[in-house]
Amino acid sequence: MPTWKITLEYEGTRYAGWQEQPRERTVAGELRGAAKRVFGEAVEIGGAGRTDAGVHALAQVAHLRAKKRPRTPRGLEIALNDGLPSDIHVLSAESAPDRWHARHDATLRSYIYQFSRRRSAFLKPFVWWIREDLDLDRMRQGAALLTGMHDFASFADLEDSGDEKSTKVRVFEARLEEAGPLILFRFVASHFLRKMVRRVAGVLARVGTGATEPGEIGMLLASGRGNVAEWTAPPSGLFLERVFYGQEELPALQPAVTGGADQA
Repeated sequence: MPTWKITLEYEGTRYAGWQEQPRERTVAGELRGAAKRVFGEAVEIGGAGRTDAGVHALAQVAHLRAKKRPRTPRGLEIALNDGLPSDIHVLSAESAPDRWHARHDATLRSYIYQFSRRRSAFLKPFVWWIREDLDLDRMRQGAALLTGMHDFASFADLEDSGDEKSTKVRVFEARLEEAGPLILFRFVASHFLRKMVRRVAGVLARVGTGATEPGEIGMLLASGRGNVAEWTAPPSGLFLERVFYGQEELPALQPAVTGGADQA
C-alpha cells in the first residue's frame, strides 16, 4: 500500500495527546481527519511516539498509508496543512517504502524539557516555571546517573501499558544547559515509557531546589518496581524533539520555544 513519511510539529495544549481516543481530541485524530478528506477514503496512521496530553512536538514522525497515490509529496504536504488546525503543521511529506513503520523503524528519540527560572507573560504553555532557585550543578550530577542501560520502572506509569514488555531503556544522553532564564534538559534514548521523561524531570527539579539529593535518581533506578518517583513535571515544558532512523547527528541544543524568555 502506498506509504508516506509525515513529519509534523504541534502545540499539544489543546489535545489529549497524540494517540487517538474515543470522544477526545487528539493530534493523530486531526491528522487522520485531514488525510481522509485529501484521499476521500480511510487511511492508516501510526506515530513514532505517543506524546501525552499537553505535550508538544518539534518533529513528530508518522506513517500514512492510503490505497491510492493521487498527489506528489509536496502536494500532499500542502493539502494536509490546508485541512489541519493552526496548532498542527506538517513540515514535510516524503514517499516511503510500503512496509516502512514510523515507530518500529525508529532507532532513537530525543525529548527536550524546558524549566524556567522566571515567570513569563508568554511562556506558560511551554515551560515549567519553578519559583525556587535551581542549582544546575546538582541537577547535572543527578542527570549523569541516567546514561546507560537502566530499569526505569520507578519512573514509568505502568498502569494500562500492557504493550510495554520491558522497562529497561538505554539512555544515550541526559544533558542540561542554560539558555537565559531557561534550563534545557535533553533526554535521548532508544525508547521511552509512559510519563518517564516527566517523572525524571520532576526528580531533577527536586534535586535542583535541594529538596532531595542527586543520588536519589540512582536509588530509584536501582529499586525497579519497588519504588515510584512521586514527582511528575507538568506536560507544558515537554517537547518531542526528534525521531532518528539511522546515524543522524543531534542538532545543537537550543530552546524549543522562547517567546522572549531569552531576555533575562
